Amino acid sequence: MYLSDKVLIVEGKTDKRRIEEVLVEPVQIICTFGTMGVSKLDEILEQLDGSEIYILSDADKEGRKIRKWFKRHLSESTHIYIDPKFGEVGRCPRDYLANLLMRHGFYVDTSLIMKGKFYDERAVGDTGYIQSYSL
Repeated sequence: MYLSDKVLIVEGKTDKRRIEEVLVEPVQIICTFGTMGVSKLDEILEQLDGSEIYILSDADKEGRKIRKWFKRHLSESTHIYIDPKFGEVGRCPRDYLANLLMRHGFYVDTSLIMKGKFYDERAVGDTGYIQSYSL
């Protein structure tokens, strides 16, 4: 059971594991396993039921194909893009992924947040500390 109304759709198990390493909130993560079809899309859509949907796919041909499917059939979803130099979500550095997800409203492990290239000033509260998630 998930306490969050957020759903994150990724391509595979390594992407899911990497995301689970940085998230601290309960988010349903659905794997497409790199392929999309009408039956697979219908199966995913049945699970979503009014949730905020985020698409996080790799920066390759299959990732673009999956994004295209979701843009066509689920236009209200939010697409999160990784830097193409990493290629795959599963290969993104944890600090980069934590900052990327935090910019989209996810609660992440704050020990991974580092000032620098991937740091987002807007996510820091008035106290100068990143707001942490609590159940």
